[in-house]
Parts: sequence; structure tokens; C-alpha cells
Amino acid sequence: MHMTAYVSMLFALIGTLFLGGWTAAALLAGKAERPAFSERGQLGVAFLVLLASAILMRALVLRDYSFLSVFSHVDSTLELAYVITAFWAGSEGSLMFWGLAMALAGAIFVFTPGYRSLSERTKCWFWIFFFVVQGFFLLMLTCWVNPFLKAVPTPPDGRGMNPLLRNPGMIFHPPLLLLGYALYVIPACAGLAGAMGGQAREWIAATRNWAVLSWIFLSAGIILGGWWSYMELGWGGYWAWDPVENASLIPWCTGTAFLHTAIVGSRRNALARSNILIMALTYVLCVFGTYLVRSGVVESLHAFGEGGVAMPLLLFLIFLTAVSALAAFLADPGEQRRLGDLLSREGLLVIAAWTLISLGVIVGLGTLWPVISKLWSAKPVGLDANFYNRVCLPLFTLLVLLFAACPWLGWKEGVRDRRGLVAAAVAFVVAAAAFAAMGYRLPLALVAAAGAVACMTTALLALGLLPESLTRRTVAAYAVHLGLGIMALGVAFSGPYQKGVERELAVGQSVEVAGYTVTLRDVHEKSSPAMARLVAELEIRKGDKILGVLSPERRMYRGYEQPFAEVEVLPSLGEEIFSVLLGVDRDDHAMVKVNVNPLVNWIWIGGVVFCIAPLFLLTLGRRRGERG
Repeated sequence: MHMTAYVSMLFALIGTLFLGGWTAAALLAGKAERPAFSERGQLGVAFLVLLASAILMRALVLRDYSFLSVFSHVDSTLELAYVITAFWAGSEGSLMFWGLAMALAGAIFVFTPGYRSLSERTKCWFWIFFFVVQGFFLLMLTCWVNPFLKAVPTPPDGRGMNPLLRNPGMIFHPPLLLLGYALYVIPACAGLAGAMGGQAREWIAATRNWAVLSWIFLSAGIILGGWWSYMELGWGGYWAWDPVENASLIPWCTGTAFLHTAIVGSRRNALARSNILIMALTYVLCVFGTYLVRSGVVESLHAFGEGGVAMPLLLFLIFLTAVSALAAFLADPGEQRRLGDLLSREGLLVIAAWTLISLGVIVGLGTLWPVISKLWSAKPVGLDANFYNRVCLPLFTLLVLLFAACPWLGWKEGVRDRRGLVAAAVAFVVAAAAFAAMGYRLPLALVAAAGAVACMTTALLALGLLPESLTRRTVAAYAVHLGLGIMALGVAFSGPYQKGVERELAVGQSVEVAGYTVTLRDVHEKSSPAMARLVAELEIRKGDKILGVLSPERRMYRGYEQPFAEVEVLPSLGEEIFSVLLGVDRDDHAMVKVNVNPLVNWIWIGGVVFCIAPLFLLTLGRRRGERG
């Protein structure tokens, strides 16, 4: 193996274990003075992990095939942008990126106002929990998932990157997802530390920025993953309820629930134990996601497969879960106030949080059902997308309706602004009637679409009707709900009302789909050192008007025997035309797939709003009543 990088990681592991032991010993001895040694030690650990990461990145850019991880994901024809993304393309590199992000997060947290606001005892507990988690990841990277193994003898060229990863979405999707996972370690460890250090509520304000930033990264990663699935896999959709897709959605559900229960906790001095447990379990579920990807316990298109880390990860998950439950149980919540009625803003926020947690539980059980069903059946039983759609989509629709009503209710009870609530109800009824009149009458889709309109109406009206209560945070919150409404409208139409056709066409032949005429104009070949390509030219008409020409491709990459589809779309805010070339026979007959996806781009537009708006929730420096 490459010794400089490996020794750096080994010393980072040893340093982490020493720092954790030193901090625990100081705490047990009653010497919980300001843990400066732990803070400086974490800076050193972060430097060592950064050094090892820089060595790996340099090897990738220089295409040093003596690194096995470089040989496995890079070749001489790969573009530089994808060479850089190869850092997180494999099992070893993605864990390395997670470990690097976590180490740097710990080092940065030391300098934030939120960290400085914690008591010395809470800081010591924070470092104990943090060093345990960091130590486990460093142990994995130095033992079971080592990115610094040598390829002997050094090959002249690499295998190249999996063609499915050669997409702009994969430049951003994995690192955003991994950043979301990694940064949750800060509020999770702070929550556990607050429970043990006598600050069962204060840690929320101290780590608000970290909780929001983690949620932003995780949300953006999930949405970009959906876009990548839509544009790269060629099946015509953006969410297949694949186990690895579900693995990212589960912690997102609990992380989103925490953002809502934290509001109640901060305003009412309530839900202290619940907030600690929800945040800690959010990080546990992030680790559970990587367990699903790397354990081989479920089959998935995106999984890395069994890499020898299944048992260590499982044991670590059990340990983290037990510690989280124990810390929440031992926490002293102090004086707790009674929550408002269910039909109040507090009540709806709690209902929304429990709905999100229920979604996470359902998705988690559904994902593990092949494993669970082995308890009574020799043949594991998997659950398809129909199960998730039937069970989960009504709950997501309920969330949209809750957010349409919530701003108009008082914090403790009753209606705060009757005009706004009536306007939202009218928007729901009018939208439902209009969509039904247009022929969109599937019950769930109709309610979801009308609810999305009501949610957007509420968000826009709240900005005008409640000016006395508007702050940067409330504006950001309403903008997030506006983005949610836009996305919900896109989901309500793009899935249930998608229309498509698969047909073999000769040059000059046409096929009709949803009022559009698709004509195969030509089939030709192109080639380059990296790949051979079959290209179909599809003319899209509506009536006598030519809307455009699409050129979907079938690609054969160097070093891969399996062909890969390259989708092309005719974008629209209304009906988007989606085309895939499935194959070409010897007579140049092309098998094509063409879908008409209504409002699908509203998902991506709403997703952008959904992920950018929370940036305004972040606070720079300390304000009155706020911490970093």
C-alpha cells in the first residue's frame, strides 16, 4: 500500500483514540476544564486526514495506476471532471470523503459561536461521542475499506469509470449526499452531549446552522439523485423506491422532523428528550444508509456490494442506537411546558413531525422486508414501487395539506388569520375543480395537486398577510414550503399521467404518443477513443408543427461489454418529451422508447427553491438569542 497516505490515516486513528480516552479520563476525574487539548488534537487529526485525501486526489489527477482505487475508476480517456469525481465513485473513496468531511466539520465547529456557548462539561461529552464516531470511520478506512492499496504490478491503464457515473449529476449528487450524512455528526453528538452535560435544550441553538446545512446538503443530494436517475438510467422516471434511494430518504425524514420539533422545543421549552433522540437517530440512519449500500443485505442497482464491512457496521449501528436511547432517557429536560392543542400551529408541527417519522419507519421496514420475510419464508419477499406509492404518497400529500394550513393557526390554539385559511381552502377547492374539469381525476393525484396549489397559495399569501411576524427565518420557511408545493405539483402530474410507447421503427416510420408524432429520421454511428455510439434522430411533431429533433444514443464504452443508454429530452414546463434508444438491429430498425412527462421540470425547479431557501436560515456570528 502507499505508506505516506496510509500512515497519515493510521496516525489519525491513533490520535482519535488517544484523544477520546484522554477526554473521558479527564471527565471521570472531574477535570472537565475547557477541553483545549481535544480541540487542538482534532485540528491535527483533520490535517492528517486532509493530507491523505490530497495524496489520493493527486494520484487521481496524475492517473497514478499504482493506486488500486485509481486503476479501478480512471483510464486515459476519462475527462478531468470525472477523474476528480472518481474520488467518491467507489466504496473506498466515498467513505474517505465522508471521513474527510467529518474531520473538517469537527475542526471547524471549534471556532463557531455555538460551540463556545456550550458548557465545559458538555464540550467534553461532545468530544467523547465525536471521537468514538470518527474513530470507527478511521478504523474502517485503515482496515476493511483501505483506499491506499497498491496495484501490483502497476497497470499501463485503468479500467475506467462506470458509464452510469459519467453524468453531470454524479459530479454533485454523491458529495452532497455524503456531506449531508457527515455533517449530521455535529448536531447528533452535541445532542447526546447536551443530554449528558445538563444542556438538554441549549444544544439545539448551538448547532442550528449544522442541522440546517446538513439538511440542505442531504435534500440537494436526493433531488440531484432523482434527476440523475431520470436522465441517465433510461427507464423514464426519477424515483424507483430502490433500497439505496430509500436509504437516503429515511434520515431525510427524521432530519426534517427534527427541524419542526426543534421549533416547538425552542419556543415552548418542550420535547427535549424527543429532540435529542430524533437527531441522534438521524445520524444513526445515515450510517444505516451506508450499511445498506455496502453490506449486500439487499440488492440494489446503486449498491457497492459486500466489502467486508457488514458486520462492523451492524455492530456499530446497534451500539449507536443503544447509546442514543440511553442518553435521551438520562437527559434532564428541566421545566417542560404543555404543548398547545392539536389544532394549533404547535399541534400541526408535531403532527407533521410524526408523519415524517412514520414515513421513515414505513420506508425502512419496506426496504428491509426481504430480510424480515426470511424469518418465516425460505424465499425472501421484496416490495415493489406499488407498495410505497400506495402507503407513502398519501402521507406526503397529508404533509402538503398540513403546511397549507399551519401558518394560519395560532401557536397555542385557534385560528390566527381566518382570511388566509379561507384563501387556502378556496385555492384547494378551485384547483381541484379545475384539474378535474381538465380530465385529471385520479383521486390521490387530484388531492395532491390541489393541496400543492393550496400550499403555494399559503406560502405566497403569508409573505403578504403576516408582515408583522416576518423575519428572515419565517421568509425562508415559507419559501421552502413554496418549493415543496411546486415539487408536489410536479410529482402529482408527472407520475400518474405519464404516457409512453415502445416501438420498433424503420427510418421514415412514425408512432403516435399522447398527441405527438414521433418519426425516425435516421440512425447512424459515431465513435471516439472512449466509446462507440449508435445515434437515432427522432423528429417530434404536434399537428403540423415540428417541435424539435431528439438524438438519443446507445453507447458502448471501452472496457465494458454492456451497452448504455444516453437519454435526450425536449424540455418543457408543460409536457416534456423523453426519448431512449433501446437498440438497433442489422436492418437499422431502431427500438425506441418515448414518454410524455407532464410538469416533470416543476420537480427540479421546486427542488432548487427547496434547497436554496434554507440558506437564509443560517446565521453568521451570534445574534441575540441565536447561536451558530
